[in-house]
Amino acid sequence: MELTVENTALVFDSTADYPEGPSTYPNWRVVPLYVRFGEESFRDYVDLGPAQFYERLASATELPSTSQPSPGDFAAAYEELAGYERVLSLQLSSTLSGTFASATAAAADFPAVRVIDTRTVSAAIAMLGFAVQRRLERGTSDAEIDELVARYQGDHELLFTLDSLDYLARGGRIGRASSLVGGLLNVKPILTIRDGEVVPLKRVRGSQKAFAEFAALLEAGSTDAPSLRVGIAHAAAPERLAAVEELVRRVRPSAQLEVATSLGAVVGTHAGPGTVGLFWFDDPE
Repeated sequence: MELTVENTALVFDSTADYPEGPSTYPNWRVVPLYVRFGEESFRDYVDLGPAQFYERLASATELPSTSQPSPGDFAAAYEELAGYERVLSLQLSSTLSGTFASATAAAADFPAVRVIDTRTVSAAIAMLGFAVQRRLERGTSDAEIDELVARYQGDHELLFTLDSLDYLARGGRIGRASSLVGGLLNVKPILTIRDGEVVPLKRVRGSQKAFAEFAALLEAGSTDAPSLRVGIAHAAAPERLAAVEELVRRVRPSAQLEVATSLGAVVGTHAGPGTVGLFWFDDPE
């Protein structure tokens, strides 16, 4: 079977941090996760956008909590896409959330659905979606999508730095970065995600040195070419987004900046304000 944009749909969860996907691509859908402040529950990006979330977080007496969509939430999206012959459901890393499990449970009733554990988070999920979409636009196959997903899981790069590790620690997503908790004042951890787990790479002092490390790692880990795809995300830190965008333009001027976005309420709950992330993947097709 040839997969095309006419017969194949993509389903994401809201941690892809690309809420405009369905308005940009008619064959895309987004299933929201939930964030809860006390007794109030909100759907990520639907009931609570990033600006409102970070404003509320600043005055909250307790940190919010998050939860995955139910199988019923995914089933509703799959039902809506019943006219498509294939549905590729790209989910947040299964080691970070039960979202993949919910999608898999729902897919048992929909033979056209294939659920994919992206093993990553945030804009990196959207960037995998862009790569799949490019192939659908020219016609592709399940085998080629399998090859792309396997290569993406192994080759895409993700860096992020935080103002504080407290959010990751309290949310239980800190992984091997727990060794950095309680570090020196103004020390910025450089982190990545490997096999779905948060892993520390380095510690530097101050944002400027963190960005210099981003630039060095981007230069060492990529080649300047139009096939290099880049994404940036931030949590209530537009000036840091601009700084990372400038370093990308300087270090890899031929690269395509595919997405520059805000971290939504769910990812922001665990990363915290001030976070900035850099993502890249070379996709020569």
